[in-house]
Parts: sequence; structure tokens; C-alpha cells
Amino acid sequence: MNPCVDDILESYPGARRDSLIPILQAVQERDGFLSRESVLAIGRHLDLPASKVYGVATFYNQFRFTPIGRFHVQVCRGTACHVKGSANVLDAIERELGVRAGGTTRDGLFSLEVVACIGACGLAPVIAVGGDFHAGVAPRDVPGIFAAYRERAKEGGSDAA
Repeated sequence: MNPCVDDILESYPGARRDSLIPILQAVQERDGFLSRESVLAIGRHLDLPASKVYGVATFYNQFRFTPIGRFHVQVCRGTACHVKGSANVLDAIERELGVRAGGTTRDGLFSLEVVACIGACGLAPVIAVGGDFHAGVAPRDVPGIFAAYRERAKEGGSDAA
């Protein structure tokens, strides 16, 4: 077994393939992502090839394979946000951070994710940064938003607002 997931796998004794998704969810909830090592350990535990475990995990967009940043950025692409220009906001964020959706900045400060809906349609377009919501975001707002989080990180401030 692998020490990084032993505790989770131990709570699934005699598990079979039908436990795969709950195990993947438990590992990601705890670690923030699915490492190569955890995928291999899960495969061994369930007597499945790692390629099958990886195949299932890549099918669902809820699973990540890289650690999330200190500030996890979610860009809403729901209907209201789309109509109000969230594609342009996403483009501006990708340029500002130098990563594409699904990536994490080299310094580990920001990770970027596109989500189907944040549930704040009346505030469109909306982004969430480390759990802080920013409403009515325009591409021109992006540099200032991220400058504030970079400053917060320099000051060693809390991730929460």
C-alpha cells in the first residue's frame, strides 16, 4: 500500500470497482488532487489497472491531477455569465496568470478552473478567488484583482477575506 492513501483505503476493506469513485473523491477531498502514486495505490487496492482508474478519473471533470494553488480561482461559465462576457474574463485571467484553465501557476499561488455555474447569476460575470466572490468582473478588472491577492500572499495574510 501507499502511505499517502492507506488511511482512506483501509476504510474500504474488500472494496470492488463500485467503490472507485467514492475512493477517488475521498483522496481528492483530503489531498486536493489525485497524485500518480494515489492512482497506482487505488488500482492495487481494487485490483484494477492504473489505466482504468485514470480513465475513470479523467472522464469526470471533478477530478484534478495537479495540486491546487493557494488561491483557487473559479471562473463561472454558466449561461448568465457567458452572456455577460465571462469568456473574455477567462482569457484575461489566463493571460494575467500565465496558465490555462486546469493549470496552476509555477509559484503555486493560483490554480485556475472553469466551472459550469457558481450560483450567483444575478452578479454575472462572477469569479471566485480562494472563496472570495468578485461580481460584475470585466477583463480590465483582472490585473487589480490578482494584484491584491499577490499582495496578500506577500504579507503572509490569510487566504480568507
